[in-house]
Parts: sequence; C-alpha cells; structure tokens
Amino acid sequence: MSVGDNFNTFCNNIAISTTDRSSISSRYKRITKRLNIDFWDSDSDTSHSLYVGSYGRGTAINGFSDLDMIFILPFSCYEQYNNYSGNGQSALLQAVRNSLQKTYPTTFIGGDGQVVKIEFDDGITFEIVPAFKNNDNSYTYPDSNEGGSWKITNPQPEIIAMSDMDQQCNNNLKRLCRMFRAWKNEWSVDIGGLLIDTLAYKFLKDWEYKNNSYMFYDWMSRDFFKFLSEQDTNQNKWYAIGSGQVIDRKGYFEFKAKKCYNISLEAIKDESNGYEYSSKSKWREIYGNKFPS
Repeated sequence: MSVGDNFNTFCNNIAISTTDRSSISSRYKRITKRLNIDFWDSDSDTSHSLYVGSYGRGTAINGFSDLDMIFILPFSCYEQYNNYSGNGQSALLQAVRNSLQKTYPTTFIGGDGQVVKIEFDDGITFEIVPAFKNNDNSYTYPDSNEGGSWKITNPQPEIIAMSDMDQQCNNNLKRLCRMFRAWKNEWSVDIGGLLIDTLAYKFLKDWEYKNNSYMFYDWMSRDFFKFLSEQDTNQNKWYAIGSGQVIDRKGYFEFKAKKCYNISLEAIKDESNGYEYSSKSKWREIYGNKFPS
C-alpha cells in the first residue's frame, strides 16, 4: 500500500466506531431526557444539553474513556442553590445525581466536585456538568471543593473554531488531533487533549501542505513532531483556540516529540528508498499497532 493508504487505514482504525457512537447517543439522550423531566418539566431527549470535551470537538479516538457533556439548568436553580447557607454547589450536584439514579439505579454514579459521573460497564464514563448559560454564551457551573464556588467555562467557541479550521484544511485538523492522541497513548505522553488540539490548530493553519490529504500525512506527522519538540519548556500555560481559556502544562512532552521526530525522519527515508516494511514498522513504533503492518 502507498503512504496515503497506510495513513488512511490508520485514521479509520482509530476512529470511534458506528456502534460506539450509537451507544453514546442512546445514553446521552437517556441522560438528557431524565434531567429534562426533573428540571424542566419536559421529556425532550435533546434540549438543554451538548457534547463538549474531545468528543464535542470531534477529536476523540476509539477507546477513549471520558465523555463530557453539559446540561443547562434553569436560572431559578442557580438562585435556589446560590442562596444556600452551606455548600449550595454540593447540594446542586447531589440533586443532579439523585435525578440520574432514577434512570440508572444499579449503575455507579459519583462525582469529583465539579461533575456527576456515570460509569458504564464498557469502560466509558459520562461526566455531566450541570450549568447555567450566561448572556455571552459561556456557562457557569458548580465547584463543591473548598466550601463551594461558581466557575465559568466556554467550550462552544472551541468547538466552532476546530470545525471551521478543519473545513479550511481539507478535514486534516481533526485527523491530526486524533493521530496524536494515539501517539500520546502509545508513548504515555504527559499532554492534555485540549493542548494537543490547540497546538495542532496553530501548526496546521500555517502549514504549507494543509490542503493536501493522506499522501502528505507522513510529512504532516514529521513537521508537527518538530513543532511540538520546539515548544518552550519554560512555558507553563497556553490559551485554547476559540475560547482563550487557560491550558496549564501537565508535563514535558517536548523530548518524546523530538524522539519521534527523528523516528519519522527514518520512516520517510525508508519509504523513499523502497523499504516499505521498515517504514511501516517505524510508524507503528510511533503510533502503535493501529497503524497497518
């Protein structure tokens, strides 16, 4: 197979399957309907909720474990729980948890101070953020830690920015983000998904071959590894595309990126010399066994 065929196969291998998407959609609708019944007096299974996180941005890969969603509550709930003498944020999260237990009475439902988590037996955990929509389309959500407070998140501009740039780059942006999640998993790279997406966006918008397709994915990999390896190791925060929210450094990814940049140079050289098997072996070393052998 050609380089393009290999990367096309790889991208298909790491994509979330139709079966998993169907299961996710079914659960999402059941969760939405339950919360709408209890908080909006409605039986809609689509209103007041949205996918966020990597799944919402379209950059999650097969085998991902956490699905983030926001459920929008009526403002009267904010007034109710904001006026609590104690930790109203904790009480709000508990109210959402109690609602969801009506639909999932035998499923573990917990939380971590900001979200309500439903852990399903196939390994996927839904993390539901109860929130209130602000006039600027951002969201206020509860944080029950340290006595309770309200915080703000703004995921929709990130989703829109990713989709717009993906269309401008021949659908290469989201594929690049998914490929580098596979690399992150294979190499245990200490980098968050939102930072991968943000840096991929910044890289690809100026990349010379951003409108080409799979035949250029070896070069795209090589050049993005170089881009990552040249990030300033003294930089501890970045600003997310679209929203501008702060992304804190989790760890140092530059060294592993440089190592894989060098392996990618070898893979490309092997391919140009006709050593296809050796080239694919090096890409598998980088990306794991989802890359074709």
